[in-house]
Amino acid sequence: MEGNIKKGIACIFLAGIGFSLMTFFVRLSGDLPTMQKTFFRNFVALIIATISLLKTQEKFYIKRASFKDIFWRCAFGTSGMICNFYAIDHLEIADANMLNKMSPFYAVLLSIPLLKEKPNYVDIISTVVAFIGAMFIVRPSGNNISLIPSLIGLYGGIGAGAAYVFVRRLGRIKERTSVIVFCFSAFSCLVTLPFLLIDYHAMSFRQIGCLLLAGSCAALGQFSITSAYKYAPAKELSVFDYIQVIFATLWGLIFLHELPHRLSFVGYFIIIATSIFRWYYTKERDKREKNKQKVS
Repeated sequence: MEGNIKKGIACIFLAGIGFSLMTFFVRLSGDLPTMQKTFFRNFVALIIATISLLKTQEKFYIKRASFKDIFWRCAFGTSGMICNFYAIDHLEIADANMLNKMSPFYAVLLSIPLLKEKPNYVDIISTVVAFIGAMFIVRPSGNNISLIPSLIGLYGGIGAGAAYVFVRRLGRIKERTSVIVFCFSAFSCLVTLPFLLIDYHAMSFRQIGCLLLAGSCAALGQFSITSAYKYAPAKELSVFDYIQVIFATLWGLIFLHELPHRLSFVGYFIIIATSIFRWYYTKERDKREKNKQKVS
C-alpha cells in the first residue's frame, strides 16, 4: 500500500507538470480566440482517446445508464474549460490555475444534491474559507481591470467541480475512463467547431506547435491523474494536486516574467492551507474509525 501511495504521488506530480505546461503553451499560442484554442486542445485529446478505445474489445460502447451523466459531465467540463482558457489569456497563469483549483471545494457543495452526500462541518467551513481565499485572488473592486476575467476563471473552477461530481457518479456504475474522456473531447470539439469556422484566425507554425503541445501536455496530465487515483484514494492525494499552481507560477515567473499580486499569494496560502488541513483531518478521522472497529 505504501508503494502504491508513492506511485500515486509521483503521478500527481507528473499531472501537475502536464497541466501547468498546458496553460503555459495556451498562453504562448498568442492572440487567438478562446474557442479556437479550446478546440485544438481537445482535438489532440480526442485522437488519443479514440486510439485508446480502438484497442479495447468494447470499442465505443457506452452503457445506457451513463448517457445523462456523461452529457452533464461534458456540458460542465466544456464550459469550465472555456472559462479557464479565457482566464489564462487575461490573468497571470498562476492566478488562473489557482481559481481552477477551487473545483474540489465546489465539488463538496455539489455532492449534496447530486450524490446525496452530507458534508460534515469541516467540509462546510473549509469551503467557505477557501472561497474567502479565492476573493484575495479575484480582488472584487470597481477599479480592478482583472475582475471580469477573474470571475470567469472562478466559474471555470465551478464547472470543473461539477464535472468531477458527474465523473464520480459514472464511476459508481463503472463506466470506462476512456469512454468518458472520448465523449468529453468529442463534445468539446463539436461545441467549439462552429465558433472556429465563423471566426477562424490563421495560425503560424509556432502557434500550431504551441496548441499541439498544449493538447499533448493536457493528455499527459489527464492520464497521469487518472493513474494516480488508481494507485491511491483521493483523500491521500488531493493535497498534492496543488503542485500544479507552483509549477505554473514558476513557468510564469521564468518565461513570462509574471509576478502575481501580493494579495494573490495570500489567497494561495489560504486555499492550500485549507486543503492541507482538510486532508489531515480526513486522515485522522479515518484512523480513529479504524481503531474503533478494531476495539469492537
